[in-house]
Parts: sequence; C-alpha cells; structure tokens
Amino acid sequence: MSVPLLKIGVVLSTMAMITNWMSQTLPSLVGLNGTALSAARSAYPHRSLGVLPSNLDETWQVYSSAQDTEGRCVCTIVAPQHSMCSRDARTKQLRQLLEKVQNMTKSIQVLDQRTQKDLQYVVRMEDQLRGLETKFRQVEETHKQNLAKQYKAMKEKMAELRPLIPVLEEYKADAQLVLQFKQEVQNVTANLALLQQEMGAYDYDELHLHITSLEERLHACMQKLACGKLTSISEPVTIKTSGSRFGSWMTDPLAPGGDNRVWYMDGYHSNRFVREYRSMSDFMTSDNFTSHRLPHPWSGTGQVVYNGSLYFSKFQSHVIIKFDLKTSTISKTQRLDSAGFNNVYHYAWGGHSDIDLMVDERGLWAIYATNQNAGNIVISKLNPVTLQIIKSWTTNHPKRSAGESFMICGTLYVTNGYAGGTKVYYAYHTNSSTYEYIDVPLENKYSHISMLDYNPRDRALYAWNNGHQVLYNVTLFHLIH
Repeated sequence: MSVPLLKIGVVLSTMAMITNWMSQTLPSLVGLNGTALSAARSAYPHRSLGVLPSNLDETWQVYSSAQDTEGRCVCTIVAPQHSMCSRDARTKQLRQLLEKVQNMTKSIQVLDQRTQKDLQYVVRMEDQLRGLETKFRQVEETHKQNLAKQYKAMKEKMAELRPLIPVLEEYKADAQLVLQFKQEVQNVTANLALLQQEMGAYDYDELHLHITSLEERLHACMQKLACGKLTSISEPVTIKTSGSRFGSWMTDPLAPGGDNRVWYMDGYHSNRFVREYRSMSDFMTSDNFTSHRLPHPWSGTGQVVYNGSLYFSKFQSHVIIKFDLKTSTISKTQRLDSAGFNNVYHYAWGGHSDIDLMVDERGLWAIYATNQNAGNIVISKLNPVTLQIIKSWTTNHPKRSAGESFMICGTLYVTNGYAGGTKVYYAYHTNSSTYEYIDVPLENKYSHISMLDYNPRDRALYAWNNGHQVLYNVTLFHLIH
C-alpha cells in the first residue's frame, strides 16, 4: 500500500505571473501534483573501496567512497571501543572531529537528496520553456494573420518566462556546489585516516579549522538551497483516521536514509504512552508498533521527535523534557522560565497547548507566551542538547488568538483559527525581527485542527484534524541570490 508523496516546487518570482493557460503543463514540473510514497526508502551502498580491518578493536577505519543506488556518497566510520580512547587526549580529539564529519555527511546527504529532486524539476522546466519558445516562433511564422490576437497573448507570457532561464542555470550551479561539499568531506576523511596512522603527522589545529570552516559553508549552502517563503499549501491528504479529537503524530527529520518510523501520541494530557511504528505503511494499517512509556504525562500537542529523541512539555508545568527513544530514558530536562503553562496561554482551541515545540531547517524551537510580553507569542531557539535558550524574539500576536503555528526556515507562520475556514495570515521572520500579514488558504477538511507541524525532511505539514492524521504539501518562494 502506498501513500501520496507531497512534493515541493521550486517557486520563483516570475512564476506568480503564470496563468491558467499553462495549467496542464507546469503542475507536473513544479511538484504541485502528488505521486506515490513508498513505505520504505532504500539507501543501501552497493560499492565500497574500504576494507574492513581484521580486528576492529585495533584502530580507526574511515570509509569515504561508498555509493548508494542513486549514486550519492555515503561515509562510514568504524571506531574502536571507547575504553581505548579514554586514556589518549589526541585520540579523543580525533573522535570529536570524526563525529563532526559524520554529522556533516548526514546533512550533505539530506541536502543532496533535496537538491537533486528539485534539480530534476528545474531541468524539465527549462526544457519545456525552451521548447515553448521554439514553438511560439513557428506559430508566429505560420499563423501571423489568422491567429494574431491569440498568439500575441501567448508571446507575452513567453516573454515573462524568458528571464527564468538564466535563473535556472544559476540553480544548477548551486546544485553543483553540493557535489563540491561532498568531495571536501571525503578529503577531510582521508586526512583523518592519515592521522590515525601517524598521530603527529597532521596539525590538529589546522584540521579543526578546516572542518569548522566546512561546517559554516555547508550551513550557509543549506540556508540558500533549502529555504524559502511560504506561498501556498496543497489540499490535505488523509493518511489515517484514528484516536481522539486531539493528538499529534510525526517523523524524525534527522532520521537516516531508510528510517521511516512514525510516532503517534493520542490526547493532550494524562496519557504517557507513545506508539512507534516501523514505517508509514505500518502506521496506516496499525501494524508493527512498539510503545514507549514516558516518565511523565505530556501537555498539549506540541511534541516533536528530533535526532532520535522526543521533546515534550511536562503536564501542568513549564518543564521541557528530552526523552531518548533508543534507551527509553530522560536525557535532559529544562525549565522554560516565564513561559505560561496549565492552560493559561494556550492556542485558541485550548487543550493545555501553552508550549509548542517544533523544528525546521534551522533547528529546535519553542513557541509560548509570557506575562512580560502581555500574553503575546514568544519565539525561542533552543539548543537541542542542553535545552538552553539560544535567542528569543517577542512578537505582537496574542497566543490565545492563534489557531495553530509552525516554523519554516526561521519564520513563524500562524493560522487565524482551528475550525471552519482557515488560513495562514501572520508571519514573523526571526532573521529580520519583522512581521507581516499574509493570506495563504489552508483547507480544514475535518473542521478542528489541534496540531500543525512542519517537517523539513519531507517538506510537508503534519496535522491532527479531528481524529484524522493529515499531510499537506507546502510551496515555497525560492529566491536564489
């Protein structure tokens, strides 16, 4: 059984001027139509130039030349037992660098997957545009007199689209930048392999600076290629009907390739059991799930799974808990000082939704309200390890007037309600500390939305709508600098 996959289109400024006469051609190119979502994505390496050591406890082994079935690079690192590193400070430093390389490799894989998918649409769009231009010239030559008015309008539309071609060329160049990052990670990995053989042969500080610089450039590249401004939301796709009127469901945006687990949390208080389904197909059929018992009941529907941990707010408190799903233990707790709780500053629908945790391309966020900000929404960027606040922004939007909210690329989007006709009408941009009123319709199919969260890996909105688990595609205005 399959689930419709919701694609994002690369939306450029001139696309806003395209009218209904191209409605049969462009939707398939910009990703506004759905295709089938396989229950499990395969990413198994089929070639590797590394050779496993005879004894894995003897030394580090670094692999950098594996490829999956789609030709993307996959880096694999086999480390010695921790007991061998604890007595050697230089080896510990090496391990830290290797962990950084692993994290960057994961980010590059996600970015590469996104970019290649979008690049396919770009290339197809470019071919279509060039083909249309040729056809228009032919039409002008053969039908100049008989169909002058009709084809004059088509010619004007083509003139609007011509500036898109050089922009598409630049986007392809950006995609090439991802390949350069992959090569640099391979080079760094090779240096680490050399360092393992001769610990003093490579300057550690130089290597550390190289990796730090690569991290910064990779981050900037991801900001450029993966982010944009919300311009439209597709019709909802109902994945499943289950549970009570309120709840939340999600996937991990940082899960490795092939990991398609789904987490399901029914209700907004008293409950402390989280279901983990092995795949989206299992979730649809309610098969192959395990249960995690949380040490405390959760509050509201603002939970999120991020990099293998569940983040939730403890019921009747402003305590945020990081729960390790692999070990079923609490790895960190932190009080969100000044945040309202216990149904004081909830969303319009209530449900102890005072604190809403969410993730986007830029990390982990907490959305709440405080007395100091007169009950208006406060946005806080959180450190996912320590749960400490990195930075906060105060908005002028009352929390209790918001239907729901979600983050995309550092921008908070707020809906005008949770029942009946719904739209996204307020956006606060953390990069500029400014806000604006917008008008993006959101179809509220089952008349009561109690959870709405964006997943940056799927680039889709996950919603809980009156006992229905629903997905929306989002379209972003992708401005290439």
